[in-house]
Amino acid sequence: MKTPKISFEKLGYLLYEIGSLRKIPRSHRQNLLTNDVSDNLSSHIFRVTWIGWFLATECSADPYKTIMMCMLHDLPEARSGDQNWINKKYVKVYEDEIIKDQLQNTNPKQEKELTKLYKEYELRESLEAKLAKDADLIDQMLLLKEHAHNGNKEASNWLHLEELETKNNHFKLLHHEVSKQLAREIAKQQPSDWWQNFYTHNRK
Repeated sequence: MKTPKISFEKLGYLLYEIGSLRKIPRSHRQNLLTNDVSDNLSSHIFRVTWIGWFLATECSADPYKTIMMCMLHDLPEARSGDQNWINKKYVKVYEDEIIKDQLQNTNPKQEKELTKLYKEYELRESLEAKLAKDADLIDQMLLLKEHAHNGNKEASNWLHLEELETKNNHFKLLHHEVSKQLAREIAKQQPSDWWQNFYTHNRK
C-alpha cells in the first residue's frame, strides 16, 4: 500500500478552517442596516459556486476551473475577515500571503493546482475567471433583491432597478453577456416567485 502523499493532519486543519467561513458574517451588513445571520461567507460561496457552474456550462467554459475559482475566491477571508467597498478604501489585506499559507495544508501537487487557479482568478483574463467573478457579483444582486423584497430601502437604493444597466455597480462590472442576461432576469423577479405556481394546501 502506497504512503499517502497528503498529510491528513494538515488537511483536517484546512477543512476546519473552511468550515469556519460559515461563522464569518459579511461586512455589508453594516451598510445595508440588516443583520441577516444567514448571510455569511460560506452561504455566499455556496450560491456563487452554483451560479458559476451554470454560467460555465452555458458559455462553453471549463466547469471544473470555474467552480474551483468560485470555491477559492473568498477563502483568504477565513483569516482576514470580509471587507466591504468602504473598508477596502482603508484596509490592506495580504491575500496572496494568506492563500499561500492556507494551501500549504495540501500536498504539493494540490497546492500547485489550487494556487494556479487562485492566481488565474485574480488576473481576470481567462473566460473561467471572468465567469467566476460574474457569479460573485450576481450572488450579491440576488441578496440585495432578497433584502429589498423584505422592505430594505438601502438594498433597493443599491439595486437601481429602473436604471440597472447604468447605475447598478454590480451589473456594470459583469464581464459576459450571458451573465448580464441572467442579472436582468433576476432584477425582474421576486425572491418568492419560484414557489408561487406550485404550492398547495392539499397533501398528496
